[in-house]
Formats: sequence, C-alpha cells, structure tokens
Amino acid sequence: MGLKVQPVLCCRQGTACRPCLHIHLDIQLRNHQTAYWVLCVSASYVNVCYNVPELEIDICKILEFTVILAALDGQATSKQAWLSLLLKDNAVSFNSQVTVYVCSNHSKVVLPSVDEVCSSAAQGVVEECDGHSLRRMLTCSVPSFSTLIDQESHEVRLQVNTADDSPYPLEMCLQHEDNGVCRTCKESTVPLHSVTPCMCFQVWWNKGDERSHRSISCPFRNHSELLQRNVWENVSVSVVQGQMNNGGAMLSWNLTAPCRVEAEVWPCQKEKGLDMDRCTELVAFRQRLSDDIWRENSRGHWLMPGVFEDVVLGLDLCVMVKVNGKNSELGPFCPIDSSWWHWRWSLLVLLSLMLAVLAAICLYFLHGKLKRWAWEWYQEECGRLANRGHIVLLSPPNVDGSVSELVCELGSSLCAQGFSVSVDLWSRAELCSLGALPWLHSQLQHLDSQGVRAILVLTQAAWERTEDWVRQWDQQGQQGKNIVQGVEKEEGGEEVEGEDKGLLQGLYSPYADVFSAALSCIKADHKLGCAGERFLLVHFEAHSAKPPSSERGLPELFQGLPMFHLPSQSQGLLAELAMGPTGPEAGIGGHRV
Repeated sequence: MGLKVQPVLCCRQGTACRPCLHIHLDIQLRNHQTAYWVLCVSASYVNVCYNVPELEIDICKILEFTVILAALDGQATSKQAWLSLLLKDNAVSFNSQVTVYVCSNHSKVVLPSVDEVCSSAAQGVVEECDGHSLRRMLTCSVPSFSTLIDQESHEVRLQVNTADDSPYPLEMCLQHEDNGVCRTCKESTVPLHSVTPCMCFQVWWNKGDERSHRSISCPFRNHSELLQRNVWENVSVSVVQGQMNNGGAMLSWNLTAPCRVEAEVWPCQKEKGLDMDRCTELVAFRQRLSDDIWRENSRGHWLMPGVFEDVVLGLDLCVMVKVNGKNSELGPFCPIDSSWWHWRWSLLVLLSLMLAVLAAICLYFLHGKLKRWAWEWYQEECGRLANRGHIVLLSPPNVDGSVSELVCELGSSLCAQGFSVSVDLWSRAELCSLGALPWLHSQLQHLDSQGVRAILVLTQAAWERTEDWVRQWDQQGQQGKNIVQGVEKEEGGEEVEGEDKGLLQGLYSPYADVFSAALSCIKADHKLGCAGERFLLVHFEAHSAKPPSSERGLPELFQGLPMFHLPSQSQGLLAELAMGPTGPEAGIGGHRV
C-alpha cells in the first residue's frame, strides 16, 4: 500500500480558501481462487486516521469503496487501485504539522505558513492575508533613503530616512548594473570619482533570514553626463599577442569598465620614430561590443573579452577603443613588452649582486679593525677585572657550620667577580705560623696599597664579642690605649710588647684572635676618622645579628661603618667594592650604621 499526503487550498467559489489535505492511497488487489481482498483493508472500506499536535488526539475517517469484480482480469493474480480523500477540518490550519496513518503506513506533512501563502498568487483569496498585509506593512517595511552629491567634499552621501524606525540593524550594499553582484558596504559615503551612472544601492533591515525586503535604487542614471567621465577614465584594455591552432597570429584583448558601455574596438599599428603616439587602424578588423558577453570580475567591474585573428606578424600592434558619447578615442593599449620586463629584472638582479659584492668587500676590510677592537676591549676588560684589588674577608668568632659555609660562598663569589680575596678560614696554616695579628697586619698593608676594604661578618657571636671587647676597653682604660698603641706600632713595623700582645690573644680562643685584632684596628681607625674607608660589615639574612639579650643598638665600635644585608643587597656590595672608598659617599647600596 502506498500513501501520499499533499497540502492544498480548498476554496468556495474561488474565495474564502482554507488549508486542506489531499490524501492519495495506492491499494494492491489480489486474486486467489476467485476470492478478492485488499491488503490491510476490509472488504469494502479503509480506515484513515490523522493527528494534529494542537488537538492531542487522533481523528479517524472511514473511506468506503466497492470492488467491481467484472473489471478484474481473470488471468491476473493482482491489480492496482487507488483511492483519494480530500480532508477538510478546521483543526488543520496554516503552519500546522499533521501525521496521517493508514494501516501500517504513515506520512507527516507541514502546511505552509501564512507568509508563504500570502506572498504567492493566493493572496486575494485567503482570508488570513487581509490582516497579514496590514501587519506586513507595519513590520516588514523597507527603509527609504536618498543620495546627496556634495561637490565640496567630492563625495556622495547616503541618507536613510530617520522616520523609518526598526528594531533590526540596517544593511547596505553597492552594485554596478541591475544584474551585478551587490557587495556589502560599511560606509555611508562614496568618493565622487568612483560614482558611475550604473551604480545602484540596496538598503534593508537585516532580520537574519530571507524575509528581509530591500529597497533598491539606481539614483545616478539621470546624471549620466556628469558622471560619464568616471566611466571613460576607468576604461582599460589588456592586450596579449598569441598564436592560433592553425599557426596564424592573433591579438587577444580584455576590455574592463565600471559599467557596460557601447563601444567599438579595432587593432592598429603603432608608428615608429618621433610620432610614437600615433596608431594607424588595420582595415576590416573593427568590432562592436555585444551586450551578451559582458561578465563581472572580482572588483565589481565589467569585462568584455575579444580577439583579432589572422593579424600580420612582426608589426607593433595595439588596440584602440571608441566609446559612444565620447568625442575622442581611448588608447592605444599595447601588449606588455616582455623583452623590456626581462631587461628590467636583469638590471635588478645585477644591482643586487653589486650590492652584495660591495657589502662583502666592506666586511673584509672591517674584519681586521673589528677584530682589533674586540681584542682591545677583551684586554681592557680582563685588566679591569684583574685589577679590582684585594679583599680581606674576616669570619666572626666561634663560627658554626652554616655560617662558615656562607662565608666561603661569599669569598668564592667575590673571586668570580675578579677580586683577589683572602679569607681567614682559608688561611689557617698562615695563622698558625705567623699569628693572628701579624697575618692581619700583612693583609691590611696589601689592602692599603689597593685602596679596597676589609669585610667583617656580623653575627650574634660577633655582636656579643664586640660588646665584651668594648666593655673591657672601657674598664681597663690605659690598658686599652696600650692595645691600640701596640697595633699602631705593629703596623709601623715595631714589635708589640708581650703584655699587650697577651691581652689581645688571651681574652678568647685562638680562633677569635683575628676578629679581636680587627676590632683593635677599627678602634684605631676611629681615632683617625677613617674606619669607614677600610672596613665594612655584612649580615647574612638567614641568621640573626642582634642577640636576644641585647637591649641596645649596634655596638658603638661598628657605628659609622657601611653595612650590607645579604643576599638582598649583593649588587650594592659589589658596587661599593668596585668603586672603592670615596669619602663621605662611600656606602652607596647599603647604609651606614
């Protein structure tokens, strides 16, 4: 059994049309021992049901029929019959979805919408189209616009009527000729030199579908004389010489213009000598442009192809154009001279090679000078790094393992920066053989000749040792003076008295002797006012410098010395050591304490 369902209009005397369904059934009748029956159909009727989603129920119709046995051929085993049903129901309306069931077959159909019906020839006979036309006028109106030629600014302005209010965005496009491709334009102005008589505009409200009705206008056709010059000035012809299949010569050309033009085209022979602008026409080759060959290119201009066959070889051939309405002729348009282009590219390659050779020669002569400059800079840099001077790095008394590692790392870093570094932790053998005070004296003499500093590492142990040393200085009085005088004599080359030397070295363990000797030197330099020029302090931020039991600030002996916190002020320390002591400005990058 076959089932076909098609929506149709059911009209009464050509008016008051309503949507209906035309149901077509194909039934197979079979003959078996003179007994006839219909597949899935009772002997004399068929049950047709349909469903409309709005009703949420199935509606069934019984279609009765009679089989005429005499009409059947006794030789045939089966016969084909068809039944037709025109379904009229108020539940079936425009844009409804209806499903029809017959036995095991079903068919689903969607009726056309009011917009589709009213836009066709049935608009005058469908009742819904009367109210729809009014709504369409209110909601589907097209925007109106006008054009204004502004001679002062040399442009054309598109002015859309502000009274045409719509919730949809406004779209515009521009085309040349009525059948040209309309290309979207974002600007509402067009330069006057590109406006032509065949230019048209389309304006519409963009509703996101094909129901957007457009307003189309070609406003410059009445200004053809004013704007025709823009067409003439943009006419161009490309010409190529070629060969036909039969071996004859031909001259093919493509004429391009903003608008389709009525014109004649002919080949000509260009004169040689002084009168090179003159081109003599070849007789019997003139062609008139046909209207049915024009095609639009990607720029929106119109192109007309053509060819002149069996032209004479060896002539300097060009093409002339005579456009209707223009008094003078356009051209000549000549083929591109391939030899000239070849010469031009050859000249460009030659100049490139000459520049490359010249650059190579310059590099060759500059190579020696650049190499000498690089060597001199290298020697100067190496000398600068080598002459950065000597630094004495003194560790605090009672150094523990973690502080000892930091002191050694600091000494290695200073060596990597080009300084000559002496660390008391690295000079234990010399300290045992010479003693703390002579070793320190020899290092300070070397430091004075280089003008660099001695660095003391400040820890809690160094802080406490300095406070004890100062306290003993204040308590012993004259003995303290003897200590300082002993250090000064040692620096002057005289031997320190045994009593004073015993006081320096016997107060603490032997590992603290160098630190105590340094304190004596700082005290002596304080009296001379130059302690900050020879000594500076560093503090490792990983270890606290001030003891918890100390309620006062930095010991008086360290006040006035530049101090750097490592590693946050590492760059400042390097800058201070590189510049050396500069009097009152020393200590830049750290701070005086």
